[in-house]
Amino acid sequence: MLKALLFDVQGTATDFHSTVCDEARRISVGRDARVDWSEVVRRWRAGYFAALEARPSQGSWLSVHSVYRDVLDAVLTEAGFTDLTAAERDDLALAWQRLRPWPDVVPGLTRLRRTYVLATLSNADVSTVITMSKRAHLPWDAIFTAEMAGVFKPHQAAYRMAATYLGLPAGEIMMVASHKYDLRAAAQLGFQTAFVARPLEFGADGVADVAYSDEFDVNACDFVDLADQLVG
Repeated sequence: MLKALLFDVQGTATDFHSTVCDEARRISVGRDARVDWSEVVRRWRAGYFAALEARPSQGSWLSVHSVYRDVLDAVLTEAGFTDLTAAERDDLALAWQRLRPWPDVVPGLTRLRRTYVLATLSNADVSTVITMSKRAHLPWDAIFTAEMAGVFKPHQAAYRMAATYLGLPAGEIMMVASHKYDLRAAAQLGFQTAFVARPLEFGADGVADVAYSDEFDVNACDFVDLADQLVG
Protein backbone atom coordinates (compact mmCIF):
# COMPACT_ATOMS: atom_id res chain seq x y z
CA MET A 1 0.00 0.00 0.00
CA LEU A 2 1.31 3.41 -0.93
CA LYS A 3 2.15 5.51 2.15
CA ALA A 4 4.63 8.21 1.13
CA LEU A 5 5.58 10.32 -1.87
CA LEU A 6 9.07 11.64 -2.58
CA PHE A 7 9.32 14.67 -4.86
CA ASP A 8 12.07 16.01 -7.02
CA VAL A 9 12.11 19.80 -6.52
CA GLN A 10 14.01 21.71 -9.21
CA GLY A 11 11.97 21.43 -12.39
CA THR A 12 9.31 19.10 -11.01
CA ALA A 13 7.90 21.18 -8.15
CA THR A 14 9.44 24.54 -9.05
CA ASP A 15 9.81 26.56 -12.25
CA PHE A 16 13.55 27.15 -12.34
CA HIS A 17 13.64 28.54 -15.87
CA SER A 18 11.25 31.48 -15.53
CA THR A 19 12.44 32.30 -12.03
CA VAL A 20 16.13 32.38 -12.90
CA CYS A 21 15.51 34.33 -16.12
CA ASP A 22 13.57 36.95 -14.17
CA GLU A 23 16.31 37.18 -11.54
CA ALA A 24 18.98 37.54 -14.23
CA ARG A 25 17.08 40.39 -15.86
CA ARG A 26 16.61 42.10 -12.50
CA ILE A 27 20.27 41.89 -11.57
CA SER A 28 21.58 42.91 -14.99
CA VAL A 29 18.98 45.57 -15.81
CA GLY A 30 20.23 48.21 -18.26
CA ARG A 31 23.32 46.24 -19.29
CA ASP A 32 22.00 43.11 -20.99
CA ALA A 33 20.23 44.23 -24.16
CA ARG A 34 22.21 41.74 -26.24
CA VAL A 35 21.79 38.76 -23.89
CA ASP A 36 19.27 35.97 -24.51
CA TRP A 37 18.73 35.04 -20.89
CA SER A 38 16.47 32.13 -21.77
CA GLU A 39 19.29 30.48 -23.70
CA VAL A 40 21.85 31.39 -21.04
CA VAL A 41 19.74 29.76 -18.32
CA ARG A 42 19.27 26.62 -20.44
CA ARG A 43 23.04 26.40 -20.89
CA TRP A 44 23.55 27.02 -17.19
CA ARG A 45 21.21 24.18 -16.30
CA ALA A 46 22.89 21.88 -18.84
CA GLY A 47 26.27 22.79 -17.38
CA TYR A 48 25.00 21.90 -13.92
CA PHE A 49 23.89 18.44 -15.10
CA ALA A 50 27.22 17.90 -16.87
CA ALA A 51 29.13 18.87 -13.73
CA LEU A 52 27.15 16.40 -11.61
CA GLU A 53 27.69 13.60 -14.12
CA ALA A 54 31.42 14.29 -14.14
CA ARG A 55 31.73 13.92 -10.40
CA PRO A 56 32.74 10.56 -8.90
CA SER A 57 29.96 8.68 -7.15
CA GLN A 58 31.86 8.72 -3.89
CA GLY A 59 34.16 11.29 -2.36
CA SER A 60 34.03 14.64 -0.67
CA TRP A 61 30.68 16.39 -0.90
CA LEU A 62 30.37 19.41 -3.18
CA SER A 63 27.37 21.67 -2.58
CA VAL A 64 25.00 22.23 -5.48
CA HIS A 65 25.24 25.96 -4.84
CA SER A 66 28.97 25.86 -5.51
CA VAL A 67 28.34 23.85 -8.70
CA TYR A 68 25.90 26.47 -9.97
CA ARG A 69 28.29 29.28 -9.05
CA ASP A 70 31.26 27.67 -10.80
CA VAL A 71 29.29 26.91 -13.96
CA LEU A 72 27.87 30.45 -14.11
CA ASP A 73 31.21 32.09 -14.90
CA ALA A 74 31.80 29.79 -17.87
CA VAL A 75 28.28 30.28 -19.21
CA LEU A 76 28.45 34.07 -19.00
CA THR A 77 31.82 34.06 -20.75
CA GLU A 78 30.41 31.87 -23.54
CA ALA A 79 27.48 34.29 -23.89
CA GLY A 80 29.90 37.21 -24.19
CA PHE A 81 28.43 38.92 -21.15
CA THR A 82 31.03 39.94 -18.59
CA ASP A 83 29.35 43.01 -17.11
CA LEU A 84 28.23 41.41 -13.84
CA THR A 85 30.35 42.02 -10.76
CA ALA A 86 31.38 39.16 -8.49
CA ALA A 87 28.70 40.22 -6.00
CA GLU A 88 26.06 40.25 -8.73
CA ARG A 89 27.14 36.81 -9.89
CA ASP A 90 26.86 35.55 -6.32
CA ASP A 91 23.36 37.01 -6.14
CA LEU A 92 22.40 35.39 -9.44
CA ALA A 93 23.71 32.02 -8.28
CA LEU A 94 21.37 32.30 -5.29
CA ALA A 95 18.41 32.55 -7.67
CA TRP A 96 18.26 28.76 -7.46
CA GLN A 97 17.19 29.20 -3.81
CA ARG A 98 14.32 31.50 -4.82
CA LEU A 99 12.49 29.29 -7.30
CA ARG A 100 8.75 29.77 -7.69
CA PRO A 101 6.47 26.73 -7.59
CA TRP A 102 4.39 25.78 -10.61
CA PRO A 103 0.78 27.01 -10.12
CA ASP A 104 -0.54 23.47 -9.57
CA VAL A 105 1.98 22.50 -6.91
CA VAL A 106 0.56 23.91 -3.66
CA PRO A 107 -3.06 22.86 -4.43
CA GLY A 108 -1.90 19.40 -5.46
CA LEU A 109 0.38 18.89 -2.49
CA THR A 110 -2.29 20.10 -0.09
CA ARG A 111 -4.68 17.42 -1.31
CA LEU A 112 -2.05 14.69 -1.38
CA ARG A 113 -0.87 15.49 2.16
CA ARG A 114 -4.27 14.52 3.58
CA THR A 115 -3.54 10.92 2.60
CA TYR A 116 0.21 10.51 2.22
CA VAL A 117 3.46 11.56 3.84
CA LEU A 118 5.14 14.07 1.53
CA ALA A 119 8.90 14.62 1.39
CA THR A 120 11.49 16.00 -0.98
CA LEU A 121 14.32 14.05 -2.51
CA SER A 122 16.36 16.70 -4.27
CA ASN A 123 19.93 17.06 -5.43
CA ALA A 124 19.85 20.61 -4.07
CA ASP A 125 21.48 21.32 -0.72
CA VAL A 126 19.37 20.95 2.44
CA SER A 127 19.59 24.68 3.18
CA THR A 128 18.48 25.51 -0.36
CA VAL A 129 15.43 23.26 -0.23
CA ILE A 130 14.45 24.66 3.18
CA THR A 131 14.78 28.26 1.95
CA MET A 132 12.97 27.54 -1.30
CA SER A 133 10.16 25.63 0.39
CA LYS A 134 9.49 28.30 3.00
CA ARG A 135 9.41 31.03 0.34
CA ALA A 136 7.04 29.00 -1.82
CA HIS A 137 4.88 27.70 1.08
CA LEU A 138 5.38 24.09 0.04
CA PRO A 139 3.71 21.79 2.60
CA TRP A 140 6.28 19.02 2.97
CA ASP A 141 6.27 16.70 5.97
CA ALA A 142 10.02 16.20 5.64
CA ILE A 143 12.98 17.36 3.60
CA PHE A 144 15.54 14.89 2.30
CA THR A 145 18.29 15.76 -0.14
CA ALA A 146 21.22 14.02 -1.74
CA GLU A 147 23.50 15.95 0.59
CA MET A 148 22.27 13.73 3.43
CA ALA A 149 23.48 10.65 1.53
CA GLY A 150 26.70 12.26 0.31
CA VAL A 151 25.95 11.33 -3.32
CA PHE A 152 23.78 12.83 -6.04
CA LYS A 153 20.78 11.17 -7.63
CA PRO A 154 20.53 8.84 -9.48
CA HIS A 155 22.98 7.06 -7.15
CA GLN A 156 20.97 4.40 -5.33
CA ALA A 157 22.24 5.50 -1.92
CA ALA A 158 20.13 8.68 -2.15
CA TYR A 159 16.88 6.74 -2.55
CA ARG A 160 17.81 4.21 0.12
CA MET A 161 18.59 7.04 2.53
CA ALA A 162 15.11 8.55 2.09
CA ALA A 163 13.42 5.18 2.55
CA THR A 164 15.42 4.58 5.72
CA TYR A 165 14.39 7.92 7.22
CA LEU A 166 10.77 7.31 6.28
CA GLY A 167 10.93 3.86 7.91
CA LEU A 168 9.15 2.31 4.95
CA PRO A 169 9.95 -0.38 2.40
CA ALA A 170 10.56 0.89 -1.12
CA GLY A 171 7.28 -0.56 -2.38
CA GLU A 172 5.29 1.76 -0.12
CA ILE A 173 7.02 4.89 -1.48
CA MET A 174 6.42 6.65 -4.78
CA MET A 175 9.08 8.81 -6.46
CA VAL A 176 7.54 11.79 -8.28
CA ALA A 177 9.62 13.57 -10.92
CA SER A 178 9.62 15.18 -14.33
CA HIS A 179 13.00 13.56 -15.07
CA LYS A 180 12.82 9.98 -16.24
CA TYR A 181 16.35 9.04 -15.14
CA ASP A 182 15.27 9.85 -11.57
CA LEU A 183 12.22 7.60 -11.79
CA ARG A 184 14.09 4.75 -13.44
CA ALA A 185 16.73 4.76 -10.72
CA ALA A 186 14.04 4.65 -8.02
CA ALA A 187 12.14 1.89 -9.82
CA GLN A 188 15.26 -0.30 -9.85
CA LEU A 189 15.06 -0.32 -6.06
CA GLY A 190 11.36 -1.20 -6.00
CA PHE A 191 9.87 2.28 -5.57
CA GLN A 192 6.60 3.14 -7.26
CA THR A 193 6.97 5.94 -9.78
CA ALA A 194 4.96 8.93 -11.03
CA PHE A 195 6.01 10.94 -14.07
CA VAL A 196 4.83 14.56 -14.13
CA ALA A 197 5.16 16.29 -17.49
CA ARG A 198 6.61 19.80 -17.36
CA PRO A 199 6.59 21.07 -20.98
CA LEU A 200 7.89 24.51 -19.97
CA GLU A 201 10.69 23.24 -17.74
CA PHE A 202 13.33 24.69 -20.09
CA GLY A 203 11.24 27.64 -21.27
CA ALA A 204 8.90 28.13 -24.20
CA ASP A 205 11.70 27.48 -26.71
CA GLY A 206 13.27 24.63 -24.78
CA VAL A 207 12.83 20.91 -25.31
CA ALA A 208 11.49 18.80 -22.45
CA ASP A 209 10.67 15.09 -22.51
CA VAL A 210 6.94 15.04 -21.74
CA ALA A 211 5.99 11.68 -23.30
CA TYR A 212 3.99 9.41 -21.02
CA SER A 213 5.25 5.86 -20.64
CA ASP A 214 3.79 2.60 -19.37
CA GLU A 215 7.04 1.96 -17.50
CA PHE A 216 5.82 4.36 -14.79
CA ASP A 217 2.98 3.55 -12.41
CA VAL A 218 1.37 6.96 -12.90
CA ASN A 219 1.65 9.60 -15.62
CA ALA A 220 0.27 13.05 -14.78
CA CYS A 221 0.15 16.47 -16.42
CA ASP A 222 0.63 18.26 -13.07
CA PHE A 223 0.29 17.81 -9.30
CA VAL A 224 -3.49 18.35 -9.33
CA ASP A 225 -3.82 15.56 -11.88
CA LEU A 226 -1.56 13.42 -9.68
CA ALA A 227 -3.87 14.08 -6.71
CA ASP A 228 -6.89 13.22 -8.85
CA GLN A 229 -5.36 9.87 -9.72
CA LEU A 230 -4.08 8.96 -6.27
CA VAL A 231 -6.79 10.29 -3.94
CA GLY A 232 -9.72 11.11 -6.23
